Order: sequence, then C-alpha cells, then structure tokens
Amino acid sequence: WMIWDAKSVVLEVENYVEAVILSAQTALRDAIGKHELSHLLSDREELGKEIQMALDAKTTPWGVTILSIEITDIIIPKDLENVMSKRAQAEREKQSRVILAEAEVSIAEKFTQAATKYDEHPHAMQLRAMNMIYEGIRQNNSMMLMPSSMIDSFNLGTALSSVALQNIEGLKTKENRDDSDTKR
Repeated sequence: WMIWDAKSVVLEVENYVEAVILSAQTALRDAIGKHELSHLLSDREELGKEIQMALDAKTTPWGVTILSIEITDIIIPKDLENVMSKRAQAEREKQSRVILAEAEVSIAEKFTQAATKYDEHPHAMQLRAMNMIYEGIRQNNSMMLMPSSMIDSFNLGTALSSVALQNIEGLKTKENRDDSDTKR
C-alpha cells in the first residue's frame, strides 16, 4: 500500500497498519463468500482485483491506497477437501450412469428394429439362430449337443427351401423381364 495523505492516516485511524490488515481480511472473507471454491482457485487475479477495489473504498478516506493484492496460496481444510473429492467422484459416476443409460436406450431401439425385421422375415430369425450357434461352436472350438426337438424347431428344410424358392422366383421374374425386353 501507499500513504498519500499522512494527516488523514494519523487523524482518521488509530493504528493504520492494523486497520489495513483487518480491512484486507474482511474484504477477503466477503470475496470468498460470494464465489464458489472452483472459481476462487482458478481466477485468483480476478479475486485480487475485487479485494483491491473493496479495500480502496475503505482505505481512501484514511489517505491510503492499495497498490496490489496478490493471492499466493489458498489452503483448503482437509474435511472440505474430502467433501469436494466425494462430490466430484459422485458427479463423475452420475455422468457415467447417464452415458450408460443412453447406450441402453440405443441398444433397446436396435433390438426393437431387429425384432421388427425378424417378424417380417421369420426365416431370417431361424438363420440368425443357426449362425449364433455356429459362431459359438467355432469360437470355442468345441462341440454342441442339441436335442432333436430343438433342431426340428429350426425347421431347416423349410427355411432353406423357402429362401431358395424366393431366389428362384426372383431369377424367373428377371428372366421374364429380359425376355419381354428382347421381344420388343
């Protein structure tokens, strides 16, 4: 600080050094009370300017001007530090749960779309089931024993013959179109 009016310093306050220090502590407490801790830790310069303005307002009538305020360190009590750590951890867990829930919704939508497709094409469901069994056996390099009733439920003959029949009908339709195009 700087004294620019010695008369006011002597007449306005009894002990100007103590008055400036007490005023600085009061201004610091006020500033800390107005802001969140994260803001205090990240914007020390801004906090210093705010305290300087408050101090200048109080010390100018005494003939004292505060030249600068520098906050070198902010010490957080261990209890508060633990509470803040738990809060941050809870916030991260909350965010991860939200992401997981969004993924579950997306998966459910895809399953619904797949179910609709399988409902439209029942043989596709049978082929998918066979493919899943094949992949399971292939990955584990093992053998799977299935009851004959389960194999019958795949209705392999019907599924494969139906797919083959659809392919043949598609070819015939294409040939008929080609024949009609060549006759013209």
